[in-house]
Amino acid sequence: MRKSTQAILPMHSALTACLAKPVPCQQQASPVRCRSMSKLSNSRLALRSNEFLDSSRNSSAGTAANSGNGSNGNSSLERERTRSVTSYYNQSAIDAAAKKNSVRLTPASLLYSGRATDENYVLRSAQYLQKELPVRIAHRIDDFRSLPFIIGCNPTILSVHELYIRAFHILSDYPTVTNLAEEEQYSGVVRQLLDDHKDVVTMLAEGFRECSRHIRDPHLVRQFLDKTLTSRLGIRLLCEHHLALRQERPDFVGVVCTRFCPGDLIDSRAAHVAKLCQMKYGLAPAVKINGNRKAAFSYIIQPVEYIVTEVLKNAFRATVEHNRAKVGSLPEVTITVANNDVDFIIRFSDRGGGIAHDIATSIFEYHFSTSGKHSDENESFFDRVSESRSVGPMHGFGFGLPTSRAYAHYLGGRLTFETMQGVGSDFYLRLRHIDGKGDSFRI
Repeated sequence: MRKSTQAILPMHSALTACLAKPVPCQQQASPVRCRSMSKLSNSRLALRSNEFLDSSRNSSAGTAANSGNGSNGNSSLERERTRSVTSYYNQSAIDAAAKKNSVRLTPASLLYSGRATDENYVLRSAQYLQKELPVRIAHRIDDFRSLPFIIGCNPTILSVHELYIRAFHILSDYPTVTNLAEEEQYSGVVRQLLDDHKDVVTMLAEGFRECSRHIRDPHLVRQFLDKTLTSRLGIRLLCEHHLALRQERPDFVGVVCTRFCPGDLIDSRAAHVAKLCQMKYGLAPAVKINGNRKAAFSYIIQPVEYIVTEVLKNAFRATVEHNRAKVGSLPEVTITVANNDVDFIIRFSDRGGGIAHDIATSIFEYHFSTSGKHSDENESFFDRVSESRSVGPMHGFGFGLPTSRAYAHYLGGRLTFETMQGVGSDFYLRLRHIDGKGDSFRI
């Protein structure tokens, strides 16, 4: 083991020294990909592996202290350090998992299997996650490796990359779950990883903003972010569904709400956004909901909640900023709900002056803000103080609408808009039902 450590540390030191050297501008712009970035990433991962395994090391150190044998404790710690370093240099397990296809489930299958009276369904759900999560995480790691060299080396983006590698090793090294007691322990690990990754979207937004001047191919970044954000959504939905199976909630089977009412969701999110608007401007437009507002059906609430909130934030801001200098009350934001056998549609209509011709094609681009603000001191007020469980702070990086469009596409639908310059804009969210009668998206 000591020989292995001695063989690795010189390479580790050399790579660390390379990271400290300034990179010439010509090299910075070069789209060197995959393995070169992976080596530098691995070097940083080796440096930070102790932090990743703090809890395990503390446990080992505590055991050694209790036994009164300091020599054995030091030997155990050295072995663990060596294993953590070598595991990040040797990523053959990640390579192998990344070559596998993910097994995606329809919402209908989650709904109907979750209604099974057999308690072993919870065990089968855990066993599915144990096979599926490492594969999906390996796919994301592979995408991080494929980023242009200078982007992949951004400290914030590299931190997210490290989080995924850490999660992969924790999940892939976990012993096979064979009974409900082991499932409960495994669920605790999954719950902790969900909490560890809760800020990933904000970190990605910050990281890509920091290295925006090095981006030569915006399409590549858009593809990466669309895929990463929607994959993250799918992973979180699967994990939260599994954790929710043990909970008894009226009108819910896991994460699937069996009586989802778009009108009620709009009421709730409009009240939340109105409070933010009042805090910022001292006033807020009223919201009028018409159409089939009492419609109720089975659906997964979380992604729809995110989309509705983001579109409302833009509608409120546009309405106030366009009309606050005028005499009289603000025009209403009108929301219309339509429902049929195939899909449901939500239309958001504001009288916020519309979207100018020269920026209308850019509003779904990452890092573009309809308020035209890009610096930290001018960050979006709504994004800065948002406290929603599913809509975390985005720091004004222009991720709200593009992420909403990506989510809508992931759900098998679309988010589109029509604008009338000088009058206002209409946004349309169209999503298919998940009742199993027609084609549905897969999680």
